[in-house]
Amino acid sequence: MEDFQESIDKQARDMGVLIYAASFAGYIIPLGSILGPLIVWLMKRDEFEFANQCGKNCLNFKISLFIYVMISMVLAFVGIGFILLGVLALMDIICTIIAIIKATEGKAYQYPLTIKFLK
Repeated sequence: MEDFQESIDKQARDMGVLIYAASFAGYIIPLGSILGPLIVWLMKRDEFEFANQCGKNCLNFKISLFIYVMISMVLAFVGIGFILLGVLALMDIICTIIAIIKATEGKAYQYPLTIKFLK
């Protein structure tokens, strides 16, 4: 976890918060949890290094979570997938809230159980 607190201004922290918060769009719009952060990240990654780091972390987690959800849906045929879907939804909400809090402190949050697609 990199600490950018000393080197970033309020606008950069706000962009990090916006990237993380945009992932809540997935609860309203299909694939919004990936598209929301992706749009903000693509617009601000060159302008703010902190936003670039937050965007990569968020997108890696959301893509990983999408894969875990697809696997859980297959496992739903055996029954265990329903429990896993609930756990994944809870983990998504809790981790996103933690990421938003960390971004306000100027820290890029490293989500747990994340596959590194973007480096």
